[in-house]
Amino acid sequence: MLKLVKVEAGSPLPVRRPSRLLRLLARPEVGPLILLVLELSAFGTIRPLYLSPFNISNVLDFTVELGLIALPTTLLMIAGEFDLSVGSVFGFSAVLMWTLFNSGATSLGLAFVITLAVAGGIGLINGWFVTQVKVSSFLVTLGTLLVVRGAALYLTQGFPQRTWSAAGSRLAAVLAGEIHIGRFHIYMSLFWFIAAAIVLHYVLAETKTGNWIQAAGGNPSSALARGVNVGRTKMVLFVLTAMMAAASGIISSIRTSAANPNSGTGYELEVIAMVVIGGTALTGGRGTIIGTVLGIFILRSMHSGLVMIGVPGLAYEIFVGAIILAMVALQAWLDRRQQAEG
Repeated sequence: MLKLVKVEAGSPLPVRRPSRLLRLLARPEVGPLILLVLELSAFGTIRPLYLSPFNISNVLDFTVELGLIALPTTLLMIAGEFDLSVGSVFGFSAVLMWTLFNSGATSLGLAFVITLAVAGGIGLINGWFVTQVKVSSFLVTLGTLLVVRGAALYLTQGFPQRTWSAAGSRLAAVLAGEIHIGRFHIYMSLFWFIAAAIVLHYVLAETKTGNWIQAAGGNPSSALARGVNVGRTKMVLFVLTAMMAAASGIISSIRTSAANPNSGTGYELEVIAMVVIGGTALTGGRGTIIGTVLGIFILRSMHSGLVMIGVPGLAYEIFVGAIILAMVALQAWLDRRQQAEG
């Protein structure tokens, strides 16, 4: 029997709130967390050695270097911008630092500082073109990618720079010293990655600066009207992203004992994939550092797992693309459901 509910004139209509489950699923971190758990379970079941200390250590070695780039890229994308030059900065910075040191022009510590400053200058140039000249960050950083990569190749004539002369140096030990904990071997870079993730998560989630970043990407006009310096916020993020890409490249060169001018090729797209899989919106305004950390481990764990079960390495991009499409589709569906029930 149909029951009619009497609503008096002028009384507000009842608001249908999204279910608790839907609100939970709508959080950017939940989808990536579920995917990571399923991935680890599947690969661990197929190949038990996948979860061995040796393999976990190997995954962490390379993961944190890309992760150091993905963390600031998250903030930049939340602010509504891209940086396609991070892979080139990754390779160029290692080449520059070792060229300065191997030529005897500077000490290793001073070469490190100069390299970070140069990387910061590259980020400043990117930010200036985007915020002052009003050119799309996609086009600006695409140009920077080519310029910086070309500079690295010209500086070295295409040949890698030697790095083994830094063996035993204090800077090398602090940045990428190897530590053995039981059957695990890890590098100091893991602790730098953890520290960066904690600091940037706090900045984004708990500070006024985090609100400015989200406002800059979500609604720049409204943010400007409320007194947010959108241009300066984006400029700082471009500088931070470039400097962390440089630090990552230097750490990688110490770990691998090679500074190759071609290293970092393609990293820009993989980093963006990590951030998007972690739940950051391509349109800006939404994302979390926790989600990006999960996205980082999803892709690198998947790469290791595919190799261990015998899938050709060249097929890796197929799976990355499929995951991106699935995560974007899931987020779009959750957004529609939330709007419909909100």
